[in-house]
Amino acid sequence: MNARKISIAPMMGWTDRHARYFLRLITKHSLLYTEMVNTGALLHNDQKVGKQKRLLAYHACEHPIALQLGGSNPEALAQCATMAEDAGFDEVNLNVGCPSDRVQTGAFGACLMAKPELVADCISAMNTKVSIPVTVKCRIGIDDMDGYPALKNFVSVVADVGCDTFIVHARKAWLQGLSPKENREIPPLKYEYVHRLKSEMPELSIIINGGVQSIDVVQQQLQHVDGAMLGREAYHNPYLLASVDALIYQDEKASCRTREQIVLQMCDYIDAELANGVALHSMTRHILGMFQGRPGARAWRRYLSENSHRPDADSAVVKAALTQILD
Repeated sequence: MNARKISIAPMMGWTDRHARYFLRLITKHSLLYTEMVNTGALLHNDQKVGKQKRLLAYHACEHPIALQLGGSNPEALAQCATMAEDAGFDEVNLNVGCPSDRVQTGAFGACLMAKPELVADCISAMNTKVSIPVTVKCRIGIDDMDGYPALKNFVSVVADVGCDTFIVHARKAWLQGLSPKENREIPPLKYEYVHRLKSEMPELSIIINGGVQSIDVVQQQLQHVDGAMLGREAYHNPYLLASVDALIYQDEKASCRTREQIVLQMCDYIDAELANGVALHSMTRHILGMFQGRPGARAWRRYLSENSHRPDADSAVVKAALTQILD
């Protein structure tokens, strides 16, 4: 999938459908991921938003879009993958990278790196039910199982059942002693592991994740791997994506719109969602970083934060916030 040259990481509490719509206004080609969805929640606890299940809800403009699943039961994952395909998702991704205690309690996430055969069973079960790509997002290792041979073994076992795409966070995860935030920052990045993986297994599509904070770094990584996944930097400074359609995807028709133009286009979406009962602040929280580095950015954030919770607030609040930006 060419879209994987640049993808936006699944981030719990952040990459909901409103954030994804906003990001799609900036880049048309990058692959977007949902937040991780637990198989149990999807199968047993999900409510509907209009005609769609809440956890599977997305706007048609979000394509290409991937659903990330959390789970370790092959049958449950196969059921959820089928639901994802029926809902129109372009990819299903299995989370084998999240180190949080809650995820470990559910026996999925990064702890599955110690069980490559189980992961292979999960991938195989999903592949028998769907025709869309089934991919894996993992770490380079966990705890003391952090050498390159362990990573290659994990990937080899899972690839043998038909998984040809791996998104690899180039840090190991400590399952005890570090918080999820610390696990994103403290274990050292080992890009050389991911580059070596691609070199030794060229038939696989290898996407690198971790510490990618600029398009310059993306371009450097694309010399070694098939794609780069951006996380929090793309969320906190989303306009860095404004050049990728033309620069990375070679779209000659791509137009680099201004921040203001994108925000005004987002206002149309905001008004439509307000009419459906969505709270303004649940949408404006995703656009706070739009003017990162610009004079007036702090005032923009403050105005939105202070005024988006008003009962009568609508897109006029966003347009008023624009007046805080200095030319």
